[in-house]
Amino acid sequence: MNALRNILPDGVAGRFALLLTAALVVANLIALALLSLERGRLDRAAQIEREMERIVSLVPAIEAAEPALRRTIAREASTRFSRVSVEREPLVAEAQSAPRSAALTRNLADALDGRMVRAAVMVRRDRDDEYRRQSIAISIRLAASDGPPQWLNVLSRGVRPPPPGLDEEVFFIVLALSLVAVLAVSLLFLRRLTRPLRELAVAARAAGNGDRSAHVPEDGPREMREAAAAFNDMQTRIARFDAERMRTLAAVGHDLRTPITSLRIRAELLDDPDAAPMIRTLDEMTVMADGLVAYAKGAGETEQAEKVDLRALLVRLCEDQGAVLSPGADVTITGRPVALGRAFRNLIDNAIRYGGGARVALQVGRDRAVITIDDDGPGIPDAERDTMFEPFIRGEQSRNLETGGAGLGLSIARGIIVAHGGEIVLANRDEGGLRVSVDLPLVR
Repeated sequence: MNALRNILPDGVAGRFALLLTAALVVANLIALALLSLERGRLDRAAQIEREMERIVSLVPAIEAAEPALRRTIAREASTRFSRVSVEREPLVAEAQSAPRSAALTRNLADALDGRMVRAAVMVRRDRDDEYRRQSIAISIRLAASDGPPQWLNVLSRGVRPPPPGLDEEVFFIVLALSLVAVLAVSLLFLRRLTRPLRELAVAARAAGNGDRSAHVPEDGPREMREAAAAFNDMQTRIARFDAERMRTLAAVGHDLRTPITSLRIRAELLDDPDAAPMIRTLDEMTVMADGLVAYAKGAGETEQAEKVDLRALLVRLCEDQGAVLSPGADVTITGRPVALGRAFRNLIDNAIRYGGGARVALQVGRDRAVITIDDDGPGIPDAERDTMFEPFIRGEQSRNLETGGAGLGLSIARGIIVAHGGEIVLANRDEGGLRVSVDLPLVR
């Protein structure tokens, strides 16, 4: 089964073309076999018809001749394919009951005004011949004359069918032309049929990456229109749910600021030994509330996509935050510049805050742009690396107010990168420190 899967084309169009080709070849081979059988039958029927006409015209001529000349006339009437003779004994000793022999006997008797006729049709294969030959044996009693009765015996050896080389050549030419014509029309039809499937696959991949604006044109066959409509409705519902969730988070973060500020003012009125722990806790809550607002704003971004000079964006961010940008080629992508700036600012800020500095590099592949951000920090343990993108997850080195935040920076960055069809990966470098790799498509 696995071997069969490896042989079969991977796409719908390829498999349909293979199936159609096999069906056409089998159908044409069956048609060729049927035509060959029919041609053989017609050839045999034509041969019998020709022999009948020759014999019907030969019998009166022989009967009109003198008995001594009959044998000579019969011998002269013989050909390379049939032997004609006048004998005292019939070649066909008794009447044949086979359908074809009986029919030939009746037809000859009717054409010869009721003379005694015996006929036999035989099909045989020669030892050195792969083709079947048809032989016809006929005995006709001649009209009475002086002397003993005489029989006109005819033995036709049959004519070998012409070699099928030319017919096969024509057949394969016709088969090739029919295959080309049918496959061309079928592939054109399949291209139109599978285009909605490809668009649906692209949109589903974008939706899986968090792009809620990805929709599919609702055209094509009825089934594809229904699938596209269901996908678009799903995208709309999910986008509505996400927007409502982000609004709730933003409202909660915003509403928390007022009581936190009120509590902080009251805490500052207390004595220093008692106030310091409370103020520190309230400051942490303020950071978390601000992070909620920032996270909701980043996830619910409605900025329009446009052409973005990625190197120019990174140059500006590195100059603002004190990071080092390696030389490289310029590259332009389609994206939301403000959102991308927020994502890379968070990543560079994390590298500077927790790793002591940030070195940024931009590389361009065939259809991808890869941005790496390296630092010299302690890195992230393998057990914690997969969870660092979750909201409010912070490493051990970021749990104080001087260096740590609410644990939303990586979540915001990942959401923005994924919404642009990209990927973000964290990895510890062999020489020490953490490397953040961002992979963005050049064309969406």
